[in-house]
Amino acid sequence: MTSVVIAAHNEAAVIGRCLDALLAEATPGEFDVIVVANGCTDDTAAVAATRSGVRVIDLPTAGKAAALNAGDAVASGFPRVYLDADIVLTTAAARSVTGALGDGALAATVGRQLDLAGRPLPVRAYFAVHGRLPVFRDGLFGRGVIALSAAGRARFERFPELVADDLFLDSLFTAAEKRHVTSYAARVATPRRTGDLVRRLVRVRGGNARMRAAAASGEVVTPVRPAARLSWLRDVVLPRPWLAPAAVCYVAITVAAAVSARRAADGGAAWGRDESSRQVEEPAERR
Repeated sequence: MTSVVIAAHNEAAVIGRCLDALLAEATPGEFDVIVVANGCTDDTAAVAATRSGVRVIDLPTAGKAAALNAGDAVASGFPRVYLDADIVLTTAAARSVTGALGDGALAATVGRQLDLAGRPLPVRAYFAVHGRLPVFRDGLFGRGVIALSAAGRARFERFPELVADDLFLDSLFTAAEKRHVTSYAARVATPRRTGDLVRRLVRVRGGNARMRAAAASGEVVTPVRPAARLSWLRDVVLPRPWLAPAAVCYVAITVAAAVSARRAADGGAAWGRDESSRQVEEPAERR
């Protein structure tokens, strides 16, 4: 049985679609799904509990690492899938990513389908560059879904109290130990406004910086991949000159996030998340 751990903080608007996509074609007992609602002030736990076969843990305090650890503590099966509550992953995709484990592969993820419908030009321009970065071809992050085998999960005891849980997992495995399922993709919602994108990037930068600092100080005993600051130019724009206008937006947004992160006392790690991408659009007939 595959165990799926979902840490969910105020995800009432999207947890239903996440669970419905995952379980739509699942056979009885195929997935052991644990939703860990943490510090929620909305109906996340109640919405998750309406889905058949889903176990819900309700923690009073917000914190993704604590939520993942709580889910792990009661999960019974392997492979183990860590899925973000705002990600849409189909049953077939979940089967495919867990099926990629074995034969030397300890960790796996899928491709990503960026939802850019209705987004403003700067957001679409940013992801025109960001979506082509080669780091997403060999990294486990950026999809909101990571599957581990039992041997892969044995690489660590608990998730550290850091924001960048996906970067932490990525750092535990060599390239040969990772698999990327290209036949399926997780649907990833993007920010609906440019300001929300900057807000998200500040938090990501802060979390990644904290993770790298923890590795450098020995708090986390695993090497972390360095940031490839010029990859956008070297690997994306120079081979595709037609992306130059989009690159202007990419650089401007990246610089804005970097400046904001430096001005924040904690480097931006505690900045609020982007709420705009968690909005659920009404069906066309109801508009």
